[in-house]
Amino acid sequence: MRQSNHKKSRDMTAFLYERLSRDDNLEGESYSIGNQKKLLTKVAKEKGYTNLVHFLDDGISGVTMDRPGFVEMIRQLEQGRAAAVFVKDLSRLGRNYIEVGRLTEEFFPEHDIRLVAVSDNIDTAEGENELAPIRNLFNEWYARDISKKRRISNKIKGNAGEPMGQPPYGYIKDSDNPKRWIVDDEAAQVVRRIYSMTLEGYGTEQIATQLERDEILTPRAYWLKKGIKRPGKGKQQPATKWNSSTVTKILSLQEYCGDILNFKTYSKSYKNKKRLENDRENWVIFKDVHEPIIERSVFEQVQQKRGKIRKRRTNEGKHNMFSGLLVCADCGCNLHFHFNQGNPEIKYFNCSNYKGNRGSCTSTHYVRVDFLEQVVLGEIRRLTKFASLYEDEFLKAVIGHSQQAVEIDRKLKEKELKALLTRDEELDGLFERIYEDNVSGKLSDDRFAKMSRRYEEEQKELVEKIKKLHSEIEKQSSQAMTTDMFISLVRKYTRARKLTPRMLNELVEKIEVYHAEKIDGVWEQRLRIHYNCVGEITIPKMLPLPIPDVTVNTRKGVFVNYAPAEIAG
Repeated sequence: MRQSNHKKSRDMTAFLYERLSRDDNLEGESYSIGNQKKLLTKVAKEKGYTNLVHFLDDGISGVTMDRPGFVEMIRQLEQGRAAAVFVKDLSRLGRNYIEVGRLTEEFFPEHDIRLVAVSDNIDTAEGENELAPIRNLFNEWYARDISKKRRISNKIKGNAGEPMGQPPYGYIKDSDNPKRWIVDDEAAQVVRRIYSMTLEGYGTEQIATQLERDEILTPRAYWLKKGIKRPGKGKQQPATKWNSSTVTKILSLQEYCGDILNFKTYSKSYKNKKRLENDRENWVIFKDVHEPIIERSVFEQVQQKRGKIRKRRTNEGKHNMFSGLLVCADCGCNLHFHFNQGNPEIKYFNCSNYKGNRGSCTSTHYVRVDFLEQVVLGEIRRLTKFASLYEDEFLKAVIGHSQQAVEIDRKLKEKELKALLTRDEELDGLFERIYEDNVSGKLSDDRFAKMSRRYEEEQKELVEKIKKLHSEIEKQSSQAMTTDMFISLVRKYTRARKLTPRMLNELVEKIEVYHAEKIDGVWEQRLRIHYNCVGEITIPKMLPLPIPDVTVNTRKGVFVNYAPAEIAG
């Protein structure tokens, strides 16, 4: 009896499926979800169905079959909950010839489901429609044609400087001109805070934790609160639960400098909507289009800092602003931060590769933090005086070092790239030769397989190296951190009285630390400071800008004096 009732209920049930995508808006009001519902309800009732269940997908392309409403309808059909499916036309089911054909030719017949496509005059209860496969094919051609037109349109718009994506967190579309982005002050404050904290030495995890403590809404939660629709499902999580990945993304967006970056991603075909990362060489960049949230110089400093792995804390959780900036002048390894167990006020760094700690470096390269603070602040003050009192000489020193360092590095990379490209061509020739030898019988199949596999593996590694070098050379060529920017940073700290993490991060790239040596009866600690983007700066000896006079008592009765590496020995 129960089975009979179930069958009766099924026989009286029809599923009505409505779908609308952006492409269908071109067809006019007749394709609206509301009109589809009215039409299908009327026809289903006329055909005797009393239990009508609606499934819909609004704003989703028919090219993909992974549509929430559609997937749920299929799931319930598999459970035998309906006897018929009504759609406005076959294109509502989808614009995928193979998948829709599988539905109409296999799935619906196997599950004894009646299909009614109203506008196409298809009703499987009245027999097969020979035109259905042709209509199905035309529906896919339509999707392909629309996709081609949209790609061409997007290419024209993108190359004309029109933003191709949604504005990032911190910007909103101008209500008077949707093609223009304007600063969203509330969100922009958070963006500026993230960049500021990065320059002060905080890592992405630390920034995310602090934002969460301060109950700052995540970008997605913020958009939801403001009623701003953004694509993507996103994971369900607390509104103030920041992730380091979100902070990292914000720190990587050049759009905050006021730029438009188009074609950063692409899709392989109109059937595959997954977005893939595009090579930077294929991007189209328009600078200074909208109001910047972050100064370009600040953005470049952050990018440079993010390129380094920086150990910011000891195992005990202690923090120091020099962590990640100090390197051993002899072995090149990082110096690690410590504090004296007997007297925690004494903080110091030493080489992480010292052989006394199972490393290979012959000396500890011990240097006190208070010593470093005095020396670096003194050198920055000396640098600012150099810039303000002797501007011409300063410009020569900065430009000379900047251009020389970049040019040497670029030439080395280009030389390496040329060698890799030559080897890549050689491998093509070798592969062609062994192929001919194999065909002629000079090389056995087994030997050919082994040699070709080896060549293919080597070529695969070469391709990755070539791609990486291309990217590095391009990045170096387009680096926006100019001499003027560095000069403005130096002048920014003309009256600095105390060394701060931000000052250190903005100006200093790294500091080479030498092991203290006894010279003419006096202990000297040599340091070599490399500044961001310009490297070392040598101040002419004839100028009245004395080297900072810094002395520290490292052990009882042992005093160490500072000496710049460039003039020592």
